[in-house]
Amino acid sequence: MTSMQQLYLLVPLAPLAGAIVAGLGGRWVGRRGAHWVTIIGVAVSFLASVAIYFDVAAGHLYNGAVYTWLTTDTYRFEIGFLIDRLTVLMMLVVSFVSLMVHVYTIGYMADDPGYQRFFSYIALFTFSMLMLVMSNNFVQLFFGWEAVGLVSYLLIGFWYTRPTAIYANLKAFLVNRVGDFGFLLGIGLILATFGTLQYDVVFGHAKDAVWRTLEILPGTPWNLMSVICICLFIGAMGKSAQFPLHVWLPDSMEGPTPISALIHAATMVTAGIFMVARMSPLFELSETALSLVLVIGAITCFFMALIAVVQYDIKRVIAYSTLSQLGYMTMALGASAYSVAIFHLMTHAFFKAVLFLGAGSVIIALHHQQDMRYMGGLRKYMPITYATMLIGALANAGFPPFAGFFSKDTIIEVLHASHTPGAGFAWLAALFGVFVGGLYSFRLIFFAFHGKERFDTDPTQHGHGHDDHAGHAGAGGPPHESPWVVTLPLILLAIPSIGAGWVIGDVVYGSYFGNSIVVAGAHGAVAELGREFHGVLGMMVHGVTALPFWFALAGAFTAYYCYILRPELPAVLRKKAGILTTILEEKYGFDRFNDWFFAGGARLIGGGLWRGGDVAVIDGIFVNGSAKLVGWIASVVRLLQTGYIYQYAFVMIFGVLGLLTAARYWF
Repeated sequence: MTSMQQLYLLVPLAPLAGAIVAGLGGRWVGRRGAHWVTIIGVAVSFLASVAIYFDVAAGHLYNGAVYTWLTTDTYRFEIGFLIDRLTVLMMLVVSFVSLMVHVYTIGYMADDPGYQRFFSYIALFTFSMLMLVMSNNFVQLFFGWEAVGLVSYLLIGFWYTRPTAIYANLKAFLVNRVGDFGFLLGIGLILATFGTLQYDVVFGHAKDAVWRTLEILPGTPWNLMSVICICLFIGAMGKSAQFPLHVWLPDSMEGPTPISALIHAATMVTAGIFMVARMSPLFELSETALSLVLVIGAITCFFMALIAVVQYDIKRVIAYSTLSQLGYMTMALGASAYSVAIFHLMTHAFFKAVLFLGAGSVIIALHHQQDMRYMGGLRKYMPITYATMLIGALANAGFPPFAGFFSKDTIIEVLHASHTPGAGFAWLAALFGVFVGGLYSFRLIFFAFHGKERFDTDPTQHGHGHDDHAGHAGAGGPPHESPWVVTLPLILLAIPSIGAGWVIGDVVYGSYFGNSIVVAGAHGAVAELGREFHGVLGMMVHGVTALPFWFALAGAFTAYYCYILRPELPAVLRKKAGILTTILEEKYGFDRFNDWFFAGGARLIGGGLWRGGDVAVIDGIFVNGSAKLVGWIASVVRLLQTGYIYQYAFVMIFGVLGLLTAARYWF
């Protein structure tokens, strides 16, 4: 094994070692030992990723097995690594954001009794995601896929004494199982079609299967490649929270804020985006699958952004923002702009981590109050948190020169240039989504950091209605800036939130990804835009004259007007909107429908099986029925057991006659 191969192993195994020591070390490690061992593990992973990045940039790619896991007469399953430019970019993003979250956790979870357990979980989460992105085959991909789902279940329900946390982690687990079922079907079809689960072999022979069909319903042939891609995308819909499997993501806010940042910024929700980009050689062979991806992304982008406008929980506003941004990435995938989707994944990881960790800083300062109606005027108390969250909001809304501008603007331009069916609808959804994005981003900033201080007020007196997070934030004194272990990660993440978009020329329009991503000649929207690209400065100059910039500006101004100039207006608008407000507050009724149809249906079926199967058949027939049968037989036999000699003699005579009669016929 070469030194570089040992370095590849070090990337996932260093966080795993930290997780094992922190989780099993107990009193021997202690609280300080738990955070040091996991932070050092993730830091080693990040530094190794940096070294691998430069090695890959020099042209040294790797695709090989680490060890053979299972062999049969027909198949061979291996654990292996594919180290190319797509992989190494994901490794850098995952390890860096995870490192910042680990450092931040020292301050956020300082008083939590589950301190060591939490550090063990987040290090294990990092290991799982790294195994996923580094895989060179579908077996390891599925292992990482399921591992991040399992650890997210543990982290969302970390505060397991809260019923809402248990409900949320069960919801996330079950919804992801729906998506994972489709994902597993797709992997099974790939194995049945190609006889292997190695990426390079499958991609190399994909064109041979492009005209093959599959009869799911007798007499109705379906294109095999479309079925495979749609099944794989169903998995991505679960992991990356796309409509209609998006319902788990907002509820995942029940977990501690550091894991909210880790799930939403760089790990679990981006796994689906990464997977589709990795599978570009397959998706490029199915226009049907690409069109489905495009439409699902458009629905998620716009309609989830609208819900963020009516939320009061600061973390849920950012959660619905994540759903919308994931919709942008998914639309880019559907338009065959895989490089743009990964670019937005990268920029989004930084500014979304800033927003989540900044929200956590506010929550710490307000003694774990999350309701924005108890905030206001925090700018003067928390200047560092305010400045970094403002940068995150500007990047999220898509203002130049911040990172989100370059990736989001490029997605909108690609959608406008794309000829994939559904691209027109997606372009409109993305464009109007920019307005809503500017509105909810600056609604958060103005509501929480500007205006009148509401630390000790009842929000119902301001016409905002009732919220489950009732309580008085000011009970523990006025807010103050968070400690350096909280603010330092915010500052370090705010820097790439400003400048990460400036590498667009190399990542999107250059040849950075090389053969990592495959785009068919008919899907040349990115190449077409690349011919018109005149550098970062030229893009910013052009951007301020384009529609997306003005839509974002209109959204920000609307927030300024409603929450600074006319703070009484939002309550009036909510009341005037009537049914529209109700629809958004009810999140389009998805949760109610799922509770009624799926959960209620499962309870109904379970109740029917209990009454019909357990009570009627098992208890009624097998248990009680057998007892009744024995009792009936006993009661009949009892009639013959009278104790009278003449009755026994009479029976004996009939018995002898019966035997003689039988003997006559037999012999």
